[in-house]
Amino acid sequence: MKPSCFRAVFLLPFLLKLGSVAGSPAYCGPIPATDAELIHVAMNLEFLEAEFFLYGALGKGLDSIAPYLALGGPPPTGGQRANLDPLVQRIIEEFGYEEVGHLRAIYTTVGGIQRPLIDISAHKFAMIVDEALGHKLWPPFDPYLDTVNYLLASYLIPYVGLTGYVGTIPNLSKFTTKALVAGLLGVEAGQDAVIRTLLYERALEKVVPYDITVAEFTNSFSILRNELGMCGIKDEGIIVPPALGAEQRTETNVLSANRSSLSYPRTPQEVLRVVYGTGDEHIPGGFFPDGANGEIARRFLEKKA
Repeated sequence: MKPSCFRAVFLLPFLLKLGSVAGSPAYCGPIPATDAELIHVAMNLEFLEAEFFLYGALGKGLDSIAPYLALGGPPPTGGQRANLDPLVQRIIEEFGYEEVGHLRAIYTTVGGIQRPLIDISAHKFAMIVDEALGHKLWPPFDPYLDTVNYLLASYLIPYVGLTGYVGTIPNLSKFTTKALVAGLLGVEAGQDAVIRTLLYERALEKVVPYDITVAEFTNSFSILRNELGMCGIKDEGIIVPPALGAEQRTETNVLSANRSSLSYPRTPQEVLRVVYGTGDEHIPGGFFPDGANGEIARRFLEKKA
């Protein structure tokens, strides 16, 4: 698809859809919590990323490298080695090891939480993709099928953690925890930038066997996450309307950011709404069938019960 055609058939509905999530009655402000409790929300996502990247690159997860970090939590379900090209395989393997380091850094600084049950099955990703697109794909989307599919699936994960860290830092009180989260954020942002760049190189390519471009997939994913988060625009695909581009001068959107080119923040409840796939921090699902762990996540679940 030519860029001009892409603008005509996709960017206008993208703008209209984004407008529908600009306002929301959901609570989007800070919540009372200790530094450790706030960081433990993010630790759930670090477990998710570690398992997905390690399985995708190596066919085995955290338990094969640093099982003690799981604190006896259940192993993930559905993980498998992806059919990646050599370059992306090396990148994803590095990302997996980086996530192990993140888990160790959190564990060492503020203590750990038990690894929650995590679902990284092809079936789970297919369900998320179908919801984002608004219809069922056939054959079902398989994140482990090839490099492009895996990169698209990866698009769904690190960015949520990135925005969570951006939202966490202003609410931390101690120098040690601020330094920890700043360091974590730097690497998460780097991972997300690499994934988005690799996808941007393929932005106008159709994803086989679907009549949908890479850019259309990313924009649909971002719209879904905005809807689930219920706190306005915090997420943008790799090609956006100029109104959302840097200085409102470009449709290229390798880095997702606000009007001042600053990263979007998300609160713990927004993060949980997104990764649960329910739009409700009290109702588990998505990548965390039994919910996330840590004081904040369990408190939300208990309120619903």
